[in-house]
Amino acid sequence: MATRSDTHGILAEANRAERERIIGMLTKAYWMEIETVMSYIANSVNPDGVRAQEIIESLRGDIQEELGHAQQFATRIKELYGVVPGSMAFQAEQAYLQPPEHQTDIVHVIRGVIEAETGAIDFYNQIIEATEGVDPVTNDMVIAILADEEGHRRLFEGFLREYEAEGRA
Repeated sequence: MATRSDTHGILAEANRAERERIIGMLTKAYWMEIETVMSYIANSVNPDGVRAQEIIESLRGDIQEELGHAQQFATRIKELYGVVPGSMAFQAEQAYLQPPEHQTDIVHVIRGVIEAETGAIDFYNQIIEATEGVDPVTNDMVIAILADEEGHRRLFEGFLREYEAEGRA
């Protein structure tokens, strides 16, 4: 059995309840990233049409970044003495990122990505607030991940504006 001698900070025994609350939030963030990876894979393969190529390429790049976020969340869960859950604990929630009925419906994909990124941004801001002054390591990590998510959303908002300007959205 591992022994710990921490007397202060998030790893201190006195902060067990707060640490477990943070682990719960990190676990939710982990699953959000894993689900986003699954959906981005589908939405980077299924679309058809000339206009789909830029969206496909962007999503392909985002897959690796989102997977990296999931790995960061998993590592931090472990560092906080939590256990990273296995696949049997997964429950899908991102209905908005499911492949569209028509594979040429690129606007559906764009809007789904914007909704996923917005959900991540909102939740990661909650984690930042919860860890402020309590867990600076998690706080810094999530701030960095938040910047990535804001960049992804901004890119896809630009794609949507282009489709709207052309009357396709």
